[in-house]
Amino acid sequence: MGETEATLPNMSLQGKKMAYQKVNADQRAPGHSQYLDNDDLQATALDLEWDMEKELEESGFDQFQLDSAENQNLGHSETIDLDLDSIQPATSPKGRFQRLQEESDYITHYTRSAPKSNRCNFCHLLKILCIATSLFIFGIFIGYYVHTNCPSDTPSSGTVDPQLYQEILKTIQAEDIKKSFRNLVQLYKSEDDMEISKKIKTQWTSLGLEDVQFVNYSVLLNLPDPSPSTVTLSSSGQCFHPNGQPCSEEARKDSSQDLLYSYAAYSAKGILKAEVIDVSYGMADDLKRIRKIKNVTNQIALLKLGKLPLLYKLSLLEKAGFGGVLLYIDPCDLPKTVNPSHDTFMVSLNPGGDPSTPGYPSVDGSFRQSRSNLTSLLVQPISASLVAKLISSPKARTKNDACSPLELPNNEVRVVSMQVQTVTKLKTVTNVVGYVMGLTSPDRYIIVGSHHHTAHSYNGQEWASSTAIITAFIRALMSKVKRGWRPDRTIVFCSWGGTAFGNIGSYEWGEDFKKVLQKNVVAYISIHSPLRGNSSLHPVASPSLQQLVVEGPSFLSEALFSTRATKIEEMDPSFNLHETITKLSGEVILQIANEPVLPFNAIDIALEVQNNLKGDQPNTHQLLAMASRLRESAELFQSDEMRPANDPKERASNRIRMLNDILQDMEKSFLVKQAPPGFYRNILYHLDEKTSRFSILVEAWEHCKPLASNETLQEALSEVLNSINSAQVYFKAGLDVFRSVLDGKN
Repeated sequence: MGETEATLPNMSLQGKKMAYQKVNADQRAPGHSQYLDNDDLQATALDLEWDMEKELEESGFDQFQLDSAENQNLGHSETIDLDLDSIQPATSPKGRFQRLQEESDYITHYTRSAPKSNRCNFCHLLKILCIATSLFIFGIFIGYYVHTNCPSDTPSSGTVDPQLYQEILKTIQAEDIKKSFRNLVQLYKSEDDMEISKKIKTQWTSLGLEDVQFVNYSVLLNLPDPSPSTVTLSSSGQCFHPNGQPCSEEARKDSSQDLLYSYAAYSAKGILKAEVIDVSYGMADDLKRIRKIKNVTNQIALLKLGKLPLLYKLSLLEKAGFGGVLLYIDPCDLPKTVNPSHDTFMVSLNPGGDPSTPGYPSVDGSFRQSRSNLTSLLVQPISASLVAKLISSPKARTKNDACSPLELPNNEVRVVSMQVQTVTKLKTVTNVVGYVMGLTSPDRYIIVGSHHHTAHSYNGQEWASSTAIITAFIRALMSKVKRGWRPDRTIVFCSWGGTAFGNIGSYEWGEDFKKVLQKNVVAYISIHSPLRGNSSLHPVASPSLQQLVVEGPSFLSEALFSTRATKIEEMDPSFNLHETITKLSGEVILQIANEPVLPFNAIDIALEVQNNLKGDQPNTHQLLAMASRLRESAELFQSDEMRPANDPKERASNRIRMLNDILQDMEKSFLVKQAPPGFYRNILYHLDEKTSRFSILVEAWEHCKPLASNETLQEALSEVLNSINSAQVYFKAGLDVFRSVLDGKN
């Protein structure tokens, strides 16, 4: 496949722009060529597992057709086979791409015959000389102007200038991010989602981002009831709010808003009086041990957040027969500097998207299912201080600062009455979407996303932090675009609504454009929670991007705090951390958007597979043999195809598109049709940064511990084996295609 097979936007050039185009065309360096690319949504994606978050918009892909020349780089005309013969004004007599110089016989075509008089001949020659001199001087001024102001001095797409990225990123300043942040947080108390969305749209439009639009979906949200939930001790009759404060009217007035923040969206609602059973982290061993000594039917589980995904643990508790769950974060799982004793938090039990339209977009005419709750369990997040009161333990840490985990003594019985109240309503969720059109591969999209504050949002000021970072990068990028440069691939900037309720805005947008995204998206870059501390950097990426960043997720991020996450300026008063994160993220975005060959690595996937199979894991000999074959194919692919493609001296432009097509889809082999609740569908993603094993195998081994049968484990092993085999076949097929091209075969 070559450059001519790229899908290019329509362009219409007018006379004056054509004149400048010719000058620029001759000033370009020789040997310039364009490379057309292709790509994939970092594995997590595209069967729309927006695990890291993904999507595009309602009227959205009309935006990728361009009608005006103002949206194109006029200095790169040779990348497109334009029909310039139809352009009449300001064309040179010698043709389309000649300099604006006249032929030797050009004057005789357009001047009268010279009189025979010598004097007249002299006058005529003098006049020509004056005109020529004037034109020469005028030409010098034009040349100087073009050289200093036109985009011809910008590195052309396809030939990557090492200084290009730094030139863009150096304009990012901490002070600008701080101003943008403070401007946004002024709207924090607003209950109007549209007001904040309009502010973001106005900012992005003013910076020059193209076709910035609202994308709205009417979705089912589960909101806190005006009266907060309560937990009452049967032994004493004491009533407590989720933060541990007594159920007095005075306490409610002091912290009424925070009380509403402590709830589980899409939980069942009602009242349940039962015994509290400490299940620790809800692991298989914990449940096996407890079910041997107690009847758990319709009882209340005291559950710690962490170890495994919350949705998975709730599914185990539901199957076991529990009726309710009191969810908390053990202080021993947090840094010593953090004291969450009275902090309230919110969790969502929604795996993603509008619960009333599962698997399809919430657009006009869609059938809506009645799903006010997504579990039969009554789930209530509570503070560590309330847990301490339930188990009669005053402190979690001892005097010598050694942390003692919270746990209910086995020989003691606690009976409580929990009341969970929520309200379900149809609400409009707004996404803001804008883009920068790619020059040579406009049909390949890099999506950059974060969330924004909505009514009943629970992420404090994090939304303003992430939005300010994206806005700072847009400002730096558009300053270069205004001077004529464009990235090879299209960059789509998105600010999502409804994130706290299960990434609803991004999921709906992804479902809306599922087919387009599966085919055209290269990668998703999330700036979701850019600042959680001030000590170290913890980037997250899929295995194919391991050369850029890698780190695993933490399940404590499932808890959304109303107060503790709002102190952005205390963590980064100078906003230097924000500046650093913006530049690091920006460089990754630019590399993916502009490198001729996508910076995805086949061999890293093979190494990740082998690392996931290390250790004393049963029944993995077949997997190890298959992983070895995968590594061999990946190494051949890396050396035979990717190495020469990354060397400009060896690069063959007609093979770049094929190569990028393969790189785009190589992680899709590891997408399983259905993952356990709360797990990634991409089985290469780890459960946490400490566990380097296939997540579905970890779950299967956990599942098999309390059971006599190992059928679940065999199914999981088969899933992993098929994924590795699929990847190995995929790389081998890619090698065969390239070899047939070299041999001149069809």
